[in-house]
Amino acid sequence: MQAITIEDGRLHWREQPDLGSLGPREVRIDVAWAGVNRADLMQRAGKYPPPPGVTEVPGLEISGTIAATGEQVERFKQGDRVCALLAGGGYAEQVVVDAAQVLPIPQNLGLREAAALPEVFATAWLNLYMEGAAQPGQRVLLHAAASGVGTAAIQLCRAFGNPCFVTAGSQEKLDACYKLGAEAGWNRHDGSFVDAVKAWGGADMILDPVGGDYIPQDQSVLNADGRLVLIGLMGGSESRLDLGRMLMKRQRVIGSTLRSRSPKSKGAILDALYTHVWPKLASEEIAPLIAGEWPIQKVETAQQYVTDNANIGKVLLRVGETA
Repeated sequence: MQAITIEDGRLHWREQPDLGSLGPREVRIDVAWAGVNRADLMQRAGKYPPPPGVTEVPGLEISGTIAATGEQVERFKQGDRVCALLAGGGYAEQVVVDAAQVLPIPQNLGLREAAALPEVFATAWLNLYMEGAAQPGQRVLLHAAASGVGTAAIQLCRAFGNPCFVTAGSQEKLDACYKLGAEAGWNRHDGSFVDAVKAWGGADMILDPVGGDYIPQDQSVLNADGRLVLIGLMGGSESRLDLGRMLMKRQRVIGSTLRSRSPKSKGAILDALYTHVWPKLASEEIAPLIAGEWPIQKVETAQQYVTDNANIGKVLLRVGETA
């Protein structure tokens, strides 16, 4: 099969060994589309290696068609259209993955749209409503809100009754966030967001993929009993916590990653998505936002688009059939 390899920081579409036989709970998927995530860029730079035993081929989410199933798989059959959350391997013609990490595609969506679902909606749901325990009416601060995860999180906040304040890097991005349902926002190039968020009413829960010097600012706008969920380190891996503020306001700081979780853990997250989010996708109350697409052979161009922060929504790679 063909797959992307990383060699000296460059990406190459080359022949790779076939994936071998299936385990009893695994499925083989012919990949149609793959999503681009910042984790892929970090892996390419040598800063985010795959978990032990996982392929070096990048790619954390795909859509495609079931090609074969293991003997214990009952939920899917050959020919089913699906999307899948992966620990790696998505930039390839085929993937093998535990069936717990696979979901059927809502009938109103095609394979292209479905590739924009697994990683971003799983990340948003996990960190807003499982780790962050956001309750209806609680106020949410979303950083880097025009990203794939951010645009998914805005829609979830709107659908599940959480007013949200967003930060982004341009007025164009803020306008896109408002259109999706954000209540208020701040252009990060205008300086600190602290005063604007305090004037809005503060945040009961913060979803932060930035880290670095955002952390003390996050703490200053986090309300009593608030939760700060850190999901990335775009702004750096070192920061300062005000332990006195954390103690007196009963703040909780939670670190959260998705990639290294077990198939059982990922399956629980996807089960929650299927129960709570898939009906809203089917009714078109929420929808994936796609920023652009490139053929897999142009993967470096697609990744550069994300590196440049040019995207509003998800960037996709076209791999196989597009029906």
